[in-house]
Amino acid sequence: MDTTSFYIKPETSPEFLEFYERLDKKNAAPLWESLGELVPVKPRPKCVPALWRYNEIRPLLMEAGRLITAKEAERRVLILENPGIRGTSQITESLYAGLQLNLPGEIAPTHRHTASALRLVIEGNGAYTAVEGERTTMHPGDFILTPSWTYHDHGNPSDTLTVWMDGLDIPLVNMLNTSFAEHYPEEVQSVGRNEGDSLKRYGGNLMPVEFSPLSMSSPVFNYPYSHSREVLDQLYRNGPLHPCHGVKMQYINPATGGYPMPVIGAFIQLLPAGFRGAAYRSTDATVYCAVEGQGRSQVGDISLDWAQHDIFVVPSWYSVSHETKGEAVLFSFSDRPAQKALGVWREQTRS
Repeated sequence: MDTTSFYIKPETSPEFLEFYERLDKKNAAPLWESLGELVPVKPRPKCVPALWRYNEIRPLLMEAGRLITAKEAERRVLILENPGIRGTSQITESLYAGLQLNLPGEIAPTHRHTASALRLVIEGNGAYTAVEGERTTMHPGDFILTPSWTYHDHGNPSDTLTVWMDGLDIPLVNMLNTSFAEHYPEEVQSVGRNEGDSLKRYGGNLMPVEFSPLSMSSPVFNYPYSHSREVLDQLYRNGPLHPCHGVKMQYINPATGGYPMPVIGAFIQLLPAGFRGAAYRSTDATVYCAVEGQGRSQVGDISLDWAQHDIFVVPSWYSVSHETKGEAVLFSFSDRPAQKALGVWREQTRS
């Protein structure tokens, strides 16, 4: 018996086949022939556990930097394609991820699009992202948003290159056929607010009087790693540790207390030295990036050994457990907000 389906198809007789041919001519089909595929008893993701080693991808990113400029490419990015769904420009069925390079003196032109995006800065100090007239300087570990339909550009006035991981909900937006994009009239948008304005205005456990959000995304678009790391350290000292996650926090929209973007949720967790986590699984396929340290994650039957800056994927409903020798920090993102909004998200913790 096929345990992935709760329905057994009937024997296909010549009479059935003739009936199916007549259905086909009317652009119709019998549900009983596809019910097992449409309604499996558990998730059957096409994406698979995968690991991208930064020390292997980085030289290719530098080669791309020699071959094409940021202006020519619009965005100089190497897409991270899941081996189970090659050719789709997807890292999971609902999410896109890539590594973007911004060399000294370069500007990535201003544009906007329906898809929401996040950036996790991997290396470099001094480059900036500008969102709707406000710039923020990027530092390693910073979590940066470019919400849906916001003008954004990137520039690097420093003398060192900058690399960050992009995460977008492009696959979901395209599946719904709601993708729009637009260029700004000029290469660089004008700056109308001081750097750090949004963080000071909305990110200090205070809010302007009677503030009413105009967007479903967070009004804060840079979550500095220095602050996130300090929170993780304090919570580790105060305890207790979660048996699966160590010390894990989710980034929030300070105006609502919810997720920073409607589709994408983002998380950061500290795994103490010698941590051996219990198995955990959830329906949101999750992309991880090692901000600090190194360790091993058991994803289903596959063991992934990761080091600093490496990126790996845990598909939907695959069990995952993490272990470390030294202290490590993992950043992750997934489509959990969308699943929760639809009422279909599920998790399971194993002792």
